[in-house]
Amino acid sequence: MNLGILAHVDAGKTSLTERLLHAAGVIDAPGSVDEGNTRTDSLALERRRGITIKSAVASFPLGPPEDRVTVNLIDTPGHPDFIAEVERVLSVLDGAVLVVSAVEGVQAQTRILLRTLRRLGIPTLIFVNKIDRGGAQYERTLRRITRRLTPAAPAMGPVHGIGTRRAQARPYGSEDAVFREALTEVLAEQDDELLSAYVEGAAVPQGTLLSALAAQTRACLVHPVFFGSAVTGAGLPHLMDGIRTLLPYADEGDGRLSGTVFKVERGPAGEKIAYVRMFSGELRLRDRVPLGRVGSAHGGSARGGSGYEGSARVGSAHGGSARGGSAREGSALGGSVHEGKVTAVEVFHEGAGQRRPVARAGEIAKVWGLGEVRIGDWVGAARKESADAHFAPPTLETLVVPGAGTDRGALHLALAQLAEQDPLIGLRQDDVRDEVHLSLYGEVQKEVIQTTLAEEFGLDVGFHETTTICVERPAGVGHGYEKDLLPFLGTVGLRVEPAPPGSGVSFGLEVELGSMPYAFFKAVEETVHETLDQGLLGWRVVDCKVTMTHSGYWPRQSHSHATFDKSMSSTARDFRQVTPLVLMDALREAGTGVEEPVHHFRLELPADTLGPVLPLLGRLRAVPGTPDIRGTSCSLEGEIPAASLHRLGQLLPGLTRGEGVVESAFAGYRPVSGEAPARARTDHNPLNRKEYLLVVTRLR
Repeated sequence: MNLGILAHVDAGKTSLTERLLHAAGVIDAPGSVDEGNTRTDSLALERRRGITIKSAVASFPLGPPEDRVTVNLIDTPGHPDFIAEVERVLSVLDGAVLVVSAVEGVQAQTRILLRTLRRLGIPTLIFVNKIDRGGAQYERTLRRITRRLTPAAPAMGPVHGIGTRRAQARPYGSEDAVFREALTEVLAEQDDELLSAYVEGAAVPQGTLLSALAAQTRACLVHPVFFGSAVTGAGLPHLMDGIRTLLPYADEGDGRLSGTVFKVERGPAGEKIAYVRMFSGELRLRDRVPLGRVGSAHGGSARGGSGYEGSARVGSAHGGSARGGSAREGSALGGSVHEGKVTAVEVFHEGAGQRRPVARAGEIAKVWGLGEVRIGDWVGAARKESADAHFAPPTLETLVVPGAGTDRGALHLALAQLAEQDPLIGLRQDDVRDEVHLSLYGEVQKEVIQTTLAEEFGLDVGFHETTTICVERPAGVGHGYEKDLLPFLGTVGLRVEPAPPGSGVSFGLEVELGSMPYAFFKAVEETVHETLDQGLLGWRVVDCKVTMTHSGYWPRQSHSHATFDKSMSSTARDFRQVTPLVLMDALREAGTGVEEPVHHFRLELPADTLGPVLPLLGRLRAVPGTPDIRGTSCSLEGEIPAASLHRLGQLLPGLTRGEGVVESAFAGYRPVSGEAPARARTDHNPLNRKEYLLVVTRLR
């Protein structure tokens, strides 16, 4: 069973992981977050800050020897800045435990996590932690869970001595009539037979109730609630029994090799180590295995990966192929699948990683030898869930400022490695100004990157003020066409038109594929995607369809002595260099609009504080909906620009006596109001034809 532990920051998630490992006999004593000696927080910054930054895997046996299951426990970050790390892990889970503090109760991130778990259909138990802490409450926490998370959350046992170090949690037994009735009421919502028995007042056997509870939990319809303390161990045996009996185990798939890479790290010698969740088949030592990448069409691999900002994008779209670049969402030509040879396999099993010749379905393995691997790649056959994966893009960007004496080459290499481990960290290289821009999710993430560069790479860097990443969207249809424009020996015609929101960038043909060599079509397609990283105002262009309408080339020419004369023959470079001119002509005719990222927000606050909050939302350019006032509490939903979200979180407590809570999730883009902001372009501007032609001629 591959089990995730998720929670709002400081709810006790890592402490629970340590306690589970100790209870299973994997470690002699549970580590302490405060003392920085936990098993899963291995980074120095994690130990110092007491927060989880990178997901980590530990393994323990569960159940009696005759019915034992190996649980791969995946500890995930709790801070919202690292939500992308959490979302990657969710795709490999069989079940999850969502941790809630008995003191702080349900928090904003808790709600976001459960909504995501339910959307992905991941069976989830709720563990209410810290029953031994002062201020812990039983009834209040249950009410908040059923009101703010889900009404289908039956408590599985009472707590005695809550709020003291002697607090104990025990399971309800078959003799607890109140529990049986409450559980029957919850389960009857989704079970007609139980509903009929409940209405008629008939007694439902305990075994029937528990079977229905397990079935509905595995169907993600019910979320049983367990109470306990990760510090004292209270309630842990009951939770472990619930994990074993209520959550599903991994299945064996259809026999074809299929796995997903959810984490990549570097070994002592700098080698890549891929964490692979096996869904089907077997991965054997010395196998050559295909590696596909989400975002490519026809099973091909999109060079660059994330589909938002290109990770470790280096070079210019003019005069050569950029390494990296953004993922292509739709292609008329398809793509290639990387291959890698497995040189070592380590499987997580009952406490520690074990070197094995094979990793099988359901297991998590550390795999060496896959040099081209990146997070999000699938190994072998792709799963539909992988193809449908979608991560909210980073909406913030900052300029990396090297410190005195910092080698820029070493800095870029280090940043490229960090982006490789986290494909939603995007690098944008400005060769003209010799600058590197970094896209990310929040200020804490920026601090983590700064500390990591200092401690792991010995590089001193600072950052400029964080700005918002906008996008450009075509406003209409535009055409571009160039035939035999010197010094380019090639003809290209392109049409640009808007595509539905969220559909990405697609490339198609209106010319015969055999009208010129395939490599020339491929050069045009790749350059289209690279060029659209920067639109008319410098922002990435999204949701557009690019169609090649004209093509032509100069056939291979030779001198009398049969030597190839490239000055008289078309090469792929001709098409890479002329395509930006044609594409920007078409984009200029179509026009673009700049849109800024927005988040859907939900506020919960005392009803009498709504008056001061509404003007604040207006100043922050939020668009609120109709308030929902119930008694003394009020909830309010709407949309707010990503640039204003952090400010809202800062000012809300002061306007709501500290009782206001805001939760948010990325909701797409909306047109900016007022003058559209521009972004400095990172290479020679093909909009300036004269300058561009001079530069390209000089490069040739």
